[in-house]
Amino acid sequence: MQMLTRIYGFGVFVAALVLVPIIQWSINQWLPATPPIVSAGLALLAVVLPFGLFHLLYYRKHVNQKAAWQAIYSHPDLVLTIAGKGVLWGLLLSLLMLYPSLSETLTGIQQPLAIFLMLCFVLLGLAIGMSVAQRMSSYHIETGLIPIGAIGVMSGILLLSWVSSAPLQIILLIGLGIAAGLFVVPLHALMRYHTTPEQIEHALPIDRLIQSSIMLLFISLLVLLAASGLGQTALITLLKVAAIAGAIYTIWHLPQSLLRFVVSRLFRARYRLHVIGFENLPARGGVLLLGNHISFIDWALVQMASPRQLHFVIEKGYYERWYTKRVLDWFGVIPISSGASADSLEKVTEYLNKGEVVCLFPEGSISRTGQMSDFKRGYERAVRDTSAVIVPFYLHGLWGSRFSRSSGFLRENRQSGFKRNIVVSFGKALPPTTTAPDLKQKVFDLSVASWEAYSFMLDPIPVSWLKSAKRMSFRMTAADVIGEPMSHHRFMTAVLRFGVLIKRLSPEQNIGLLLPTSAGGAIANMAVLSLGKTIVNLNYTASSEALQSAAQQANLKRIYTSKRFLAKLKERSINIQEIYPDIPLTYLEDLKETIPKYQLLLTLVMSMLLPAWLLQWLYFGSININSTAAILFSSGSEGAPKGVELSHRNLASNARQVADALNTLDNDVIMCTLPTFHAFGLLASTLMPLSEGIPIVCHPDPTDAVNIGKGVARYEATLLFGTSTFLRLYAKNSRVHPMMFQSLRYIVAGAEKLAPEVRRLFLDRFGKKLLEGYGATETSPVASVNIPDQLDTRYWRVQVANREGTVGLPLPGTSFRIVDPDSLATLPVGTDGLILISGPQVMQGYLHNPDKTAETIVELDGQRWYKTGDKGHLDEDGFLSIVDRYSRFAKLGGEMVSLAAVETQIRQILNEPELELVAVNIPDDKKGEKVVLLVAGTYDEAQVKKQLLEGGMNPLMIPATIRSMSTIPKLGSGKTDYGNARKVALSL
Repeated sequence: MQMLTRIYGFGVFVAALVLVPIIQWSINQWLPATPPIVSAGLALLAVVLPFGLFHLLYYRKHVNQKAAWQAIYSHPDLVLTIAGKGVLWGLLLSLLMLYPSLSETLTGIQQPLAIFLMLCFVLLGLAIGMSVAQRMSSYHIETGLIPIGAIGVMSGILLLSWVSSAPLQIILLIGLGIAAGLFVVPLHALMRYHTTPEQIEHALPIDRLIQSSIMLLFISLLVLLAASGLGQTALITLLKVAAIAGAIYTIWHLPQSLLRFVVSRLFRARYRLHVIGFENLPARGGVLLLGNHISFIDWALVQMASPRQLHFVIEKGYYERWYTKRVLDWFGVIPISSGASADSLEKVTEYLNKGEVVCLFPEGSISRTGQMSDFKRGYERAVRDTSAVIVPFYLHGLWGSRFSRSSGFLRENRQSGFKRNIVVSFGKALPPTTTAPDLKQKVFDLSVASWEAYSFMLDPIPVSWLKSAKRMSFRMTAADVIGEPMSHHRFMTAVLRFGVLIKRLSPEQNIGLLLPTSAGGAIANMAVLSLGKTIVNLNYTASSEALQSAAQQANLKRIYTSKRFLAKLKERSINIQEIYPDIPLTYLEDLKETIPKYQLLLTLVMSMLLPAWLLQWLYFGSININSTAAILFSSGSEGAPKGVELSHRNLASNARQVADALNTLDNDVIMCTLPTFHAFGLLASTLMPLSEGIPIVCHPDPTDAVNIGKGVARYEATLLFGTSTFLRLYAKNSRVHPMMFQSLRYIVAGAEKLAPEVRRLFLDRFGKKLLEGYGATETSPVASVNIPDQLDTRYWRVQVANREGTVGLPLPGTSFRIVDPDSLATLPVGTDGLILISGPQVMQGYLHNPDKTAETIVELDGQRWYKTGDKGHLDEDGFLSIVDRYSRFAKLGGEMVSLAAVETQIRQILNEPELELVAVNIPDDKKGEKVVLLVAGTYDEAQVKKQLLEGGMNPLMIPATIRSMSTIPKLGSGKTDYGNARKVALSL
């Protein structure tokens, strides 16, 4: 409705609908000898002339005429845009003059009824056409509608004189109105696009004055010709000639738009385009578009997203193919080859100086990993001597398509529905002096915007798991190292039946789980998630106080666990019944016994026969993509454990990001050893593979190197996630034969810094390179990962994706920023600073702790960033190196341990509140890091450790080394000198 009121000609037609029949009837009464065409023309003049006079008077009295004409001539297409609208309304009003006589001749409908009916049907078509055009241009201006509309108007005018059937004439009139609506909306949008908010105020009065003048010119000319005796047939012929000429001119002037529209319609049959930052594309002047290159059809999608004609720079080998060359020439493509790029870059400069838009992919080739390759610097030379601006963009949605370099398995997994969602994000204009590293960082930031938009289109984890399970059917989905493998149907049956029982027993939202890494644990997690409830996997290695605090914060009413597992924990002096005396413990073994066999059989048959959507409707709860899916608690080393709230969107996004980065294969099997209370174990080892249809092999003890090796060998596992500490154990264990790990293609180390010695040990022992990743529980958890380099055998280029000593490139849809820890100002490339992470996987916040959330999550440039507390730097290609940590934490076995909390608890247990001591963390060859305690006075190390253990201190927090000193290092201010204390600890 808002668009209808903005279109000037539409208002004229509404006025004509009311007034023209009355005025024409009056003329016929007073001057009955007046020819019908003349009376209709006079009636139209009586309606349109006041509009023209009003705008003329307004123009003369209220418009800054110099500014107005400057605005009109500020862009070469503005005059044509205004004239195009005026000619359209002139043609339609001319047809309105001729139609009553024509209608009476062909169908017997007499005027003024004929003119009233025509106006009604044309206005109806206009409303429909304008609504359709507005919807088709919701993310960009679809200029291809202009020639389509012109062709439609021409066809309608031609056919109306040949059709004698009243119903067909009605259809043609409505169709004519639709075509006019398709024609005028993009012209109206282009006018606003090509003018600034200040200019449009001056341009609109002239726009309406010119349109009124053209309408009056058309009507007056026809009235004069009719009055001079020119017959109806001749006048209709003139109108047809004008319509044909207008259509030919429009097609001639906008051939690329027409071709683009046709091509885009073909693409839109398969792709659903979403555009972000459309307003960042300048309406005029030279523009160099620079972004990522993910597939063979990137050019088409970027062109569809842009209102301006683009000239693409593409590889000469693709340009010279006989079946693409002619089409690419239509689009003004610039071919480039590695051996003769200078000429092509000169061509780019020439186009930019002419005010054209050029699109170039600075990676130089299509990505083979889904991540961005290094940005070549050739564009810097092309844009250097121009006044053009650089507009970065990021294209998401084509990795995993048949036009990308992804694996066949990933392509199969990404075929969700008939249409694929594509997101194109345009960033703000950058100066022509922007360097490749700075540009790449901007594109990384834009990837976050694209993935944020895309994340709302994702299925929640349980829904994507169900679809994958239905597709994989009888293949293996999960197995315990000591146990039998389960098919997807059996796994589905277990999840659906346990879901029914959990729903009956636990009406509350948060569901406690205390289970080992196992197929049963995976089933329980998926069953809870499928109900739309929140999983709370409890950290059974934490202290009793931490476990109790976690249950209290999450308001747990019941905990689902295993008898066998609790017995194992008791052997390690962990008595869960004593820790949770007031919370009911429900054993999965007991629940399984309550399920009748006929129900299991019925559910199994249903899982085989019913479609995924029907199973979801029957068994799943309501799942909001933004609702909390999981609460993960820290170990509680710094007082009460913090609960990290992760939404379904967080987990689904990160699962998709990890799978995309790993480029998963159809023979992939994941060796799952990390516990589900750990974010790395929950997402990377459990939820991601289940949602992607990748089999998992589970083992509850990550330190049991031999059985893990057997599991890898027996099931030919290809992917293993672990910490540096656990990987060291595998490499050191002589019972793990190198052939046991032969099938592994990726071994990713995360959760703690990968020790160089472990990297060397693994390579020497197993012949396998370890790949280091990075993240945090607050980022669901994966933020970056190294993956193997890829060789392009066509052009013999290597896409570098692994840089030793770094934690890799950010995952697709993730961005790093290095800032000053105090001001949060962005630091130059290569400078150490505080690491920020942005992406759709960044947590919702901390449970019941808005102050801590506000302290940790900041918003910069419209994006949410997580402050990691880690110190590091980015290199020119975007690889992240971790240097140190700002806060006083030690990372032990993947757990963050507060050194201040260590000091406080030691003073409490030793009952010496004034005791001078300092805890520091230093590198450790075995565990990555260890805590050293320096204490003033004389203390026996073994005796102190015994006291701490007996005092209930978490074993993880007990210092590895305790050294007595005469005094603790102090600063001049009297505060503890942590720097010197660490030096002392390193010298021990």
